[in-house]
Amino acid sequence: MHRRQTQLHTVSRTTLSQQVAISAFILAAAIAVGTGGYILIEGWSLGDAFYMTMITLTTTGFGEVRPLTPGGRLLTVFVIMSGLASLAYLGGRTVQLLVESYVIRRKRMERKIASLRNHIIVCGFGRMGRHVCEDLASEKAPFVVIENDPEVLEALDHSGYLHLIGDASADEVLRKAQVEHARGLISVVSSDAENVFTTITAKALNPELFVVTRAVNDQTEPKLKTAGADRVIKPYELVGHRLTQLVLRPGIVEYMETVARAHGQDISIEEVVLLENSPLAGKTLAESPLRSELNIIVVAIQQTNGRLLYNPPSSQILQANDRLVAIGELSRLRDLGALCAGPS
Repeated sequence: MHRRQTQLHTVSRTTLSQQVAISAFILAAAIAVGTGGYILIEGWSLGDAFYMTMITLTTTGFGEVRPLTPGGRLLTVFVIMSGLASLAYLGGRTVQLLVESYVIRRKRMERKIASLRNHIIVCGFGRMGRHVCEDLASEKAPFVVIENDPEVLEALDHSGYLHLIGDASADEVLRKAQVEHARGLISVVSSDAENVFTTITAKALNPELFVVTRAVNDQTEPKLKTAGADRVIKPYELVGHRLTQLVLRPGIVEYMETVARAHGQDISIEEVVLLENSPLAGKTLAESPLRSELNIIVVAIQQTNGRLLYNPPSSQILQANDRLVAIGELSRLRDLGALCAGPS
């Protein structure tokens, strides 16, 4: 059904493009006939004939270049009629083509959004939202943006990101963003109140959703956590801490940023969930091939009970649904992901 609709849209768009081309050809032919007619009938120069044709076609209302003979007047009437008809037809078909192109792009985007699974929803495309989207795009993580501010919609259209226009706290908008199948939601809309409502709605639709949101005011943080936010980020506090660390421990900060971002680097840090059917489940770190074969360092393990183990010992047993925070080469970390996922 989708293929048939796509084929119909393609045929319709092709036919419309052909109609635009034909109308442009008719307009060009009217200009050529008018210019040639004035040269042959009135004996004018090419410049005068072309000028007369253009002011006649566009009904500008300037005076005649020279007095016209009866034949020249008949030619003028023909140029006016053919010019008006071709211009109206060309303008109408061009507008129709632009509108249909936009509608087709929107439908194609909606189909892509409907097929999203295990993705991230970004609510808000302001200054912080744009940085979030850039990082997600660089990580090649699937995501969709929800934005309701008309002032930034043009920038969002030009970004090429999958996006929906609407209120991020509305049930129907979040359902269109496939919130039931999403892995996480990042809410950075314009106000703390909107972040609270968005968090409440998203958690109601998908209680397992991992929600990260921004709080501008310190008083909003407990409200967001009560609403169900898993992490609350306070930008001013975060920036202040980072500035302090850059002064006190610049080497450590640079190392951690290099590892975390891995832009052009062979080493990176990754968080992987250990699934039940993984061959690593039930083994100790010493028994696993993580250090001996993959040369991966597990720096922390977050267990299902919420306990976080820093620098776990080699005797630590890996359990299903543990979250492993590991550092290693990018290719080896991909192997780790495959091991933790288990057989397909």
